[in-house]
Amino acid sequence: MITFLGQGRMGAPMARRLVAAGHDVTTWQRSGGVPVATAVAGADLVITMLSDPAAVREVLTAALPGLRPGATVVEMSTIGPQAVHGLRALLPPSVALVDAPVLGSVGPATEGKLTVLAGGDVSGCRTVLSVLGSVRECGPLGSGAAMKIAVMSALVPAQVLLAETFAYGAAHGVDRAALIDVLTGTPLGALAERLRVPSAETRYSLAHATKDLELGAWPDATMATAARTRLQRARAAGLGERDLSAVAGPVAPSTAPGRADERTGADPARRAVPVNLATIPATNGAYSHAVRAGDTLYVSGQAAFDERGEVVAPGSMAAQAEHVFQVIARILADQGAGWEDVAFIRSYLTDMDDRAEYGRVRRRYLTGTPPASTTVEVSKLFMPGLVLEVDLIVALPAR
Repeated sequence: MITFLGQGRMGAPMARRLVAAGHDVTTWQRSGGVPVATAVAGADLVITMLSDPAAVREVLTAALPGLRPGATVVEMSTIGPQAVHGLRALLPPSVALVDAPVLGSVGPATEGKLTVLAGGDVSGCRTVLSVLGSVRECGPLGSGAAMKIAVMSALVPAQVLLAETFAYGAAHGVDRAALIDVLTGTPLGALAERLRVPSAETRYSLAHATKDLELGAWPDATMATAARTRLQRARAAGLGERDLSAVAGPVAPSTAPGRADERTGADPARRAVPVNLATIPATNGAYSHAVRAGDTLYVSGQAAFDERGEVVAPGSMAAQAEHVFQVIARILADQGAGWEDVAFIRSYLTDMDDRAEYGRVRRRYLTGTPPASTTVEVSKLFMPGLVLEVDLIVALPAR
């Protein structure tokens, strides 16, 4: 039996391929109301296809009570090798782990023509993975994740480069269609053709492309780092859920420094850039989840709310602390940061007698040398049942 965790743009067609091939598949998504531990109970194979490292760790942590000894977890999201090794430490030794991110978008996922980049021992899952596309064994655990990031570190900056090429051409009176026609006769032809008309359908979102570069860009990777900055600006301008081909727009002269994007009204060169994630509960409109100013991220006070805006586990410090730290992890991951980048954390507790329970949760996330910290007892928070709120200042990786 297979349990497929994640029903996004890629997950849904992949799960359907497995069902069509005759496999017994249970699908799970956050909004389904079924505890993930229940969904994975009895499964021989658990496949994860989720948005980012924080989401994968959150879901698998919740799944731990249901994972049976002898099961295999196949991690197919794009999370990077470091996060994969973190999952190995999280899972019990009796549960096998394979990392198998994929190359390809919704079309190849539907047709079973993905390229599966596998790391670790795939002997127990090769047949299943072959249903999804061609399987390339990359080496030991983590090597598939590393291969995926390496490939995207070439493909994504190449698309940004072409977008800038189109912008240069437009500024100098070069017809865009003619420029693409010329480029089709070069090694960049297929990619240029892809950008001829930005896709109305989101095949590979700009937000996911940005996340992939944030996982892969390192100090000496000058081109990938520059492309990451360009995409971060496009994401901040509200284009995160658009297809990556939309990047051909944000670098046009209409969005040069100091000028607002005609579609969103956002100035990509502004010094304080709001950060609002679609993957966590929305704010009430009076504040942003966080604000990035240069290489510093200011994270608003985070409290335990679910997707409906209701308080999670009213009165429970352990449950609310876990929820809050999972939300913060997603904000950090979205900006290419980790817990080691937290410079300051401030915690508001309605009862200081709960600090030991709070501390047990906090220490699972903030490991190593602790950041600067303040903990304050308050008489109440802004909704009944809340017992915790946490805000942070984060030193981000340099752009």
